[in-house]
Formats: sequence, C-alpha cells, structure tokens
Amino acid sequence: MNFNEFNDFLNTVMAHNGFSPLADEAQSRKFYFLMQHMLEVGKTMNLTAIKEEKAIIVRHFLDSLTVEPFLPKNAKILDVGCGAGFPCLPLGIFRPDLAITALDSTEKRINYVQSTANSLEIPHFTAIAARAEELAHDPAHRAQYDVVTARAVAALPVLAELCLPFVRLGGSFVAMKAKRGEEELAAAGRAIARLGGAVLQTKSITLVGEGEGDERLLIEIKKVKPTPADLPRPYARILKKPL
Repeated sequence: MNFNEFNDFLNTVMAHNGFSPLADEAQSRKFYFLMQHMLEVGKTMNLTAIKEEKAIIVRHFLDSLTVEPFLPKNAKILDVGCGAGFPCLPLGIFRPDLAITALDSTEKRINYVQSTANSLEIPHFTAIAARAEELAHDPAHRAQYDVVTARAVAALPVLAELCLPFVRLGGSFVAMKAKRGEEELAAAGRAIARLGGAVLQTKSITLVGEGEGDERLLIEIKKVKPTPADLPRPYARILKKPL
C-alpha cells in the first residue's frame, strides 16, 4: 500500500467511524510511517499478530483512537501495558497536546516504543520499563495522572488494581475492552470500589473497516477517593486472589 492509498483508506474509515479528520497530511504520514516501521521491526521482533495493512489501520490505529474523547486538553496520560505502543503512539500523533507516559514490563518493547516516538517527533512522550504494581508505589507516579489507559492487558478485576493507584483524585481510568468487558465489569465492582473508583460510564463501539465490525467496550472509572496505601499488591497475589 503506497501513501496515497493509505491516506485515502485511513480518512475514509475515520469518517465512517465518526472521528474528526486529521489536522494535516503530516499526521497521516506519521501514521503511515508507524505502520511501515512496525511491520519492518516486526520481522525480527514480536510486536503484533496483525500483519495486513488495512487491519492495522482499523484494529490498531482506530481502536487506539476510540479513547481519545475521554482525554481532556493537555492531560497527563499513562498507558499501562502499552505493548507495541497502543494506544499511546496513535494518541501521540493525533493529540500532540497530551503528555504521555508509556509503561510496559518488557524493556525491549519499551525501547522500541520510545525510539518510534522519537522518530515520529511526538512531544511530551516518555516510555518506562517497569512493573505497574511496583511503579504504583513510587510517589513520582502514584496518583499523578489525569487519565490512565489500558488496552488488552488483563481482566478488569486485575487491571483495576494495576491502574487505579496511578490516577489522581478526580481523574479517570479508561479500560479498553472487547464485548466481554461487560462480564468483567460485573465481576470487578468490589475491586473498583476498594481501590477508590466509581464507574462513570460505559461506551459501546463497533469499529467499521471492511466487512464485519469489531465490537469494543470502553469503561470509564472515576477516581473518587485515594487508593489504600497497601494496594496494589504483588502481582502473584493479585492473580491468585483478585479483590
């Protein structure tokens, strides 16, 4: 797919899915670079199972941007378990006003995400290799973020314990889930409350590309009181006995 084909398809599917048009061609070229770069690096590094270009546009780029309406202007964002850079890299391209921190426990992936962000000239972007349940006890990060995002990381009862400690009072945690997120939410109510959160809203989305749409559920959880100091627990305990 050359750039013109990419640009036409990207803008078409963005319009079909209700996204604002890209500010200028430079943004589209950054998305094109991201796709090409990810596919090239992916030849020697496990970044994504999705290799088809149009599927990458819909299932990685647009999927990442579904969280964008939840992010206030100039917000300080933490992307927990960022993996190959989703949603943080598309968000950085689309919303250069955001101050984004990407977090993943795998140093090799974090190095890829940071170098890619540098190549894309995304401002205010930092990538950290650390475990969320450990970094959340660091005063420099605990209760410091306006919005925390997480995409395809863990079941919501576990994910809430990893993410809510990072959220400032009045801020929010947005879990990016597939359709089964409704079941996870039903199982996570007690954990969310104990961690200082309250469910603000859920938003169902069907991503339309070519063929059948992919169903998504965004769960916005507001931080209404401080997370108890002993949380999060070590990861083995989180998995063995969710809150």
